[in-house]
Amino acid sequence: MTEKPRAADPGSTGSAPGGSATAGQGAGEEPRVVIRDKRKIGKTTEQAVTDTSAADAAADAPAEGLVEESEVVVDEIEGEADAPVSGPPVVDAPAQASEEAVPANAPLGAELESLRAELDERTRDVQRVSAEYANYRKRVDRDRSLVQEQAIGTVLTALLPILDDLDRAREHGDLVGPFGSVADQLTAALGKFGLTAFGEQGDPFDPTRHEAVAHQTSADVTEPTCVQVMRRGYQLGERLLRPALVAVADPE
Repeated sequence: MTEKPRAADPGSTGSAPGGSATAGQGAGEEPRVVIRDKRKIGKTTEQAVTDTSAADAAADAPAEGLVEESEVVVDEIEGEADAPVSGPPVVDAPAQASEEAVPANAPLGAELESLRAELDERTRDVQRVSAEYANYRKRVDRDRSLVQEQAIGTVLTALLPILDDLDRAREHGDLVGPFGSVADQLTAALGKFGLTAFGEQGDPFDPTRHEAVAHQTSADVTEPTCVQVMRRGYQLGERLLRPALVAVADPE
């Protein structure tokens, strides 16, 4: 610490260092006090800065020590991790089947049996539906054919009187020329739909196809025979549209 300068003694008559007193100073005048500061500002500041740097270095010294110590510890841990393990390798023992594994498969087996039973049931349902659909298709096809045949039979039945007139005209010899050609073409066109005529003289009498309107006996026949045909009969395929009107002769 810098000491403060002391004041000059008033009783002394000497001069202060570095200066001189006034020669003509009277005895009655008070002596003038001269204070001189000999401190060097530059040196003091440099010393304060030096003290501050030393204090900071002292404060930082423990931290640097801690960092170095922690770095050493980390290096030691990494070295231990990288060090090869001595001794035989460790192998995990295989897991032994526990007694609980056997009961665990029981629900799976029951579920599998349930699925198989359900699959069998669904298979039977599909088979039953397939059979029903096949029967339905057959029934529809059969009904369609029957409806078609009935429609054709209805139309042909309405044309039978015209065919009867053509037969009578043919018996009288009137179907000649263009009119005969038209009659033949009409008969051929109706035959394409399956229309066939039956009932000729000398045919055996068939009560399912012939309608007897007269009976007589004859020695020339050995069984009931159609001796006269008044009107021919017609059938569509196996379906009878109209029976033939005939006269029947029985044997004597």
